[in-house]
Amino acid sequence: MKKISIIMLGAFTITSCNKIEETVTQTVTSAKEKAQQKTNELVQETVNEQLTKLVNAEAVTFSSVFPHQNSLVLENEVGKKVAFPNGTPFYVFKYKTNDKDLLLNTLVSQSTTNEAQSNKDFQKVDGASIVEKITFFEKFLPANTFDLSFLDDIKNDKSIEYYKVKRFPNASTVIYNPKTQMVYQFVEVKK
Repeated sequence: MKKISIIMLGAFTITSCNKIEETVTQTVTSAKEKAQQKTNELVQETVNEQLTKLVNAEAVTFSSVFPHQNSLVLENEVGKKVAFPNGTPFYVFKYKTNDKDLLLNTLVSQSTTNEAQSNKDFQKVDGASIVEKITFFEKFLPANTFDLSFLDDIKNDKSIEYYKVKRFPNASTVIYNPKTQMVYQFVEVKK
């Protein structure tokens, strides 16, 4: 009887130790996962803060960049001016227009500081390289600087049209969705 009691006590002790060890392992693993998650969040927050300091985004209107608008009507206009560390501005506009041709002709008719480096016509281009550049650019922007949710649409919708307008110092890339009449315009300022 003593042997059975000792064996049962030993088995109970081993089982209890295994349960305690399992509980400790789960607790340590959970703590490590939470610490890693917090570390990742802190790193991302710090990176976003630093990028925000480097990439200053401020609201801007289309007419402040393109003052000669003819009779162009834009709806739901949102514009951002980004100043990169080297001081070069970059503009991003989102708006609706029901007259794509008037928009493109308005951009082409803008004054230029160097006619030799400018084109007098807009050019329809393939969108694959544009989508690739925007996707690459997106990686370096702080969270919530721009709403780039339209990227999924332009990657999948084959009806979207892409145009280039080069009027020195402004080089515009215009992305036009004929279904929604939504326009995304990126303006790079050349020096």
